[in-house]
Amino acid sequence: MLTLRDLNRATLARQHLLDRHEGGVADIVHRLVGLQAQEPRPPYLGVWSRLEGFARDDLHGALHARTLVRATMWRATLHLVTAADFAAFRPVLEPVLAAAARRFDGLDFDAVVAAADRLLAAGPMTFNELRPRLLEEFPGEYDRALGYAVRMLTPLIMVPTEDRWSFPRESAFGLPGIPPSPAGVETLIERYLAAFGPATPADVQTWSGLGGLKRIMSGMDLERLEDFAGRELYDLPDAPRPDGEVPAPVRFLPDFDTLILGHADRTRVLAEEYKGLVATKNLRVKAVYLVDGFAAGTWQIKRTAKRAKLLISPFTSTSPDPLEEEGLRLLAFAEPDAAPSLEVVD
Repeated sequence: MLTLRDLNRATLARQHLLDRHEGGVADIVHRLVGLQAQEPRPPYLGVWSRLEGFARDDLHGALHARTLVRATMWRATLHLVTAADFAAFRPVLEPVLAAAARRFDGLDFDAVVAAADRLLAAGPMTFNELRPRLLEEFPGEYDRALGYAVRMLTPLIMVPTEDRWSFPRESAFGLPGIPPSPAGVETLIERYLAAFGPATPADVQTWSGLGGLKRIMSGMDLERLEDFAGRELYDLPDAPRPDGEVPAPVRFLPDFDTLILGHADRTRVLAEEYKGLVATKNLRVKAVYLVDGFAAGTWQIKRTAKRAKLLISPFTSTSPDPLEEEGLRLLAFAEPDAAPSLEVVD
């Protein structure tokens, strides 16, 4: 039987949050099956927390080389993924993305997709540029519905720039130029378990958006385990499962981090009583820091012209001492040209 701490340590090991991974940036993104990327900066910080010796230019260069891409993927949200995983899993997600698009009734989806392909073949556009062009071809339709349908139904990638975090506030989207190479759902499940397991079918569904996974997982050659609550978990036979008492260092995770969003039951990292302090009503997921493997508070960086202050908001009273070393390292990466400081706030 796996205790809560056993589950915590198993997942942190696979997320490379016990020991940073030594390798390349594309390798760590592959191992995580992508990182949440609604905003440009969080993927950089998510990689920094997990990859030894990571430099900003490593990710920036991989995006410009299209080794890594930022695209609509899991749960119909933006993620940073490898180009190979985009080719393999974007087709697998088509039912999820099509269902999301069909929240707008009455559109001729095939015609909208064909029009978008034709318009974008001339070059990338922001959606503020694309929507008026689509309205010219579909007069009287709701422009936001047209744009959303294109985002869900047309495989697109965001075009990187020379901005600090590789993308401006309003990014252009373009055709990927990456031929699809569909993988099976079983492959997706195996990759998920390698990054997030042990897990239930509901966990995989929450992360991916795909349904009907219990039947598929029941037929796979997976190890069956039981957790402290009596739930049946699935896992890869040789996946790491360190003891729950293995030390876990302080780690800072960015907004929308994939670890916080990767399970139906988040208690292996985030206690239920703190969930409302992390996931806000406007669907934002705050940056958290881990102490002894579990979310212990939220954080943010306040920047002035010459200074960067790391503001720590603990869930309970805590000393900043164990946070200071890692917090200052975070500031040195995120704001290298600013004088750093750390402050605990309510």
